[in-house]
Amino acid sequence: MTIKSDSWIKKMAGEENMISPFEPDQIKSLAGNKVISYGTSSYGYDVRCSSNFKVFTNINSAVVDPKNFDTNSFVDYEGDTCIIPPNSFALASTIEYFKIPRSVLTICLGKSTYARCGIIVNVTPLEPEWEGHVTLEFSNTTTLPAKIYANEGVAQMLFFESDTVCETSYKDRGGKYQKQTGVTLPR
Repeated sequence: MTIKSDSWIKKMAGEENMISPFEPDQIKSLAGNKVISYGTSSYGYDVRCSSNFKVFTNINSAVVDPKNFDTNSFVDYEGDTCIIPPNSFALASTIEYFKIPRSVLTICLGKSTYARCGIIVNVTPLEPEWEGHVTLEFSNTTTLPAKIYANEGVAQMLFFESDTVCETSYKDRGGKYQKQTGVTLPR
């Protein structure tokens, strides 16, 4: 298994529509304003966060149960920034839509700009032939409110290609998050 470089990412985004919309360069400013970088990097792709958020709340005193998730555990919010309460979390999705090739496994890591502020980004691996917008999990590990910026970089995707294709892909298994759009809650 090998990690793929920027030239492979650009080729796959163009030929296979692996990432859409796709930014072939690393963007660090827009209209003269500094942004948290996004786009193609040396060995990965920095994804952007959409402006739709689900912020965790305990207003309804719901129990967090991954087998029977209560949607009242979140408050929907839309904006250019999102404030996550102390010791809480929020969900968002990538602007980018992914179509992962059958021979590729994709791992997501949070950007250091957020990690150095105590904001942890978690995403499970994107399996071979998974397709959709990625649901992003932001954990605010601090005792202070934390700010997330929409339409800017939040995490980096790393692509690993195997010498052989897998026997059974996510698509073959009929995965429950296949072709998800927007913020997707536990199913």
